[in-house]
Amino acid sequence: MQIYWTKINHIIEETSEVKTFMLDCPEDFTWEEGAHTHFALEGFNAGEQPNRALIRHMSISTLPHEHSIGITTRIREQCSEFKTILRNLEIGSDVAIFKTHSNVPLKREDKNVYLLSSGVGLATFRPLVLDYFERPDNVGHMHSLNIDSSDDFLFSDIFTSAPDKTFTSQFVDNRGDYYEQVKALAADKEGVFYVVGSDEFLLQNINVLREKGIHPEQIMLDKHENQRAEFLSQDVSM
Repeated sequence: MQIYWTKINHIIEETSEVKTFMLDCPEDFTWEEGAHTHFALEGFNAGEQPNRALIRHMSISTLPHEHSIGITTRIREQCSEFKTILRNLEIGSDVAIFKTHSNVPLKREDKNVYLLSSGVGLATFRPLVLDYFERPDNVGHMHSLNIDSSDDFLFSDIFTSAPDKTFTSQFVDNRGDYYEQVKALAADKEGVFYVVGSDEFLLQNINVLREKGIHPEQIMLDKHENQRAEFLSQDVSM
């Protein structure tokens, strides 16, 4: 396993609770849209066993041509040891990334794509939307639906409806309205549905989509294939 040590080159205050840490790109480090990585703080590998409290599985919120690796995360006032340390890091601080992989690259199958997320889950979808804007080939319409009660939306420069790009962005502030919208979107029986959020959120979305006739192969999750199969095979109810 290759561990890439790199430095924070910029910190963006996205909202009052969300920051994006921009990291220098190591020379031979590559990734694609929808990628996640293991993001670790100094000291995580100082002992005989990795200190898992200093490691998090994070989405990369940028594309390679942006020349920085973006890690976007929510840091609340009351937070974990990892987030507490992260909140106090500065430009020039060293961090590590490793085990980078994409489970949710943009499918180009001449079908409509629906991005379903909660809050900071938009960080996973930002690169997919940018990739679609730059090369819309073999993608129908793209629609983003996000549940966020803060009214302080992430990446508002990107997640704004753009009819000329056949892209629509929708925010709702409660779960009831959110799932009603998911049911409406599921009227497209040929669509591809990407879902990002907590495990509970994934299961609830899968349940709604399956009840509306969406097949497992149409549902994309940011999970390894064996985990994805487990989620999609569960018999859950709202």
